[in-house]
Amino acid sequence: MQHFTADDGEPIHLSVSGNGPPLILLHGWTDSHRSWKPFLPDFEAHHTVYRWDARGHGGHQLRTNTAPTVERMARDLANLIEHDGLTQATVIGHSMGALTLWQYFRDFGAKGIERAVIIDQSPKLVTTHDWHCGIYGDFSAVRNQAFIDALENDFAEAVLRLVADGLNRPAAERYATNDEGIALMRERLRKLSARPLIDCWRSLSAADYRDVLATIPIPVLLVYGGASNFYHVRTAHFVRDTIPSAVLHVYDGEDHAPHLWQRERFVKDVLEFVQ
Repeated sequence: MQHFTADDGEPIHLSVSGNGPPLILLHGWTDSHRSWKPFLPDFEAHHTVYRWDARGHGGHQLRTNTAPTVERMARDLANLIEHDGLTQATVIGHSMGALTLWQYFRDFGAKGIERAVIIDQSPKLVTTHDWHCGIYGDFSAVRNQAFIDALENDFAEAVLRLVADGLNRPAAERYATNDEGIALMRERLRKLSARPLIDCWRSLSAADYRDVLATIPIPVLLVYGGASNFYHVRTAHFVRDTIPSAVLHVYDGEDHAPHLWQRERFVKDVLEFVQ
């Protein structure tokens, strides 16, 4: 992988491939640039594709003392756009990547970005008595703190339980039977450095972008899973109804990664949206 140096001196690992207008892919929490690999042949035919490992992710040890907060990751995105002189970029953010993009809009407007794609994310993860569009529709501050405590005790198992204890019944069944996919994910998660990822989660779960949505000045494509592990469809409707220029596609029956399960449809939706 290549890398660019953020303005605090942290090297941010980056893969660049393809040819055409810039397409920036932002992965989810605990994930890496590898999650976008299935889409490369289709996207590279039309775009120069930028895939990073967000700081604290991808197995790269931090070189600085800067915590990987969502604010810092949004600034890293600004550093990337400036470093490569990108204009009229399309940015796709899945999960944490969507939060990073919303923070970017808050801090930098839409500088360098022409279109955005958001995949299955709520603008506020923690729920309250008057906010039920966060995780599970019922993920209070108390419940979030219990999750953070679980991360401190057994990071890999806590992450797996967050997915399994959600709204998608097949995910719960796969965890209960410890199928091959769960075992492989547990093995991958146990290889990660937990501390920066826990610090990152604290930042993500403290964020609230409900006020940002109405200020987004560019077209936005929303892709949500109809059977998301974390969010009821009402979350997707809230995001669609709040962003001035948004188009919503709900992939029926799919979980928190609807783009992976319906890859051909997702590629078609993205390319049509961009073009």
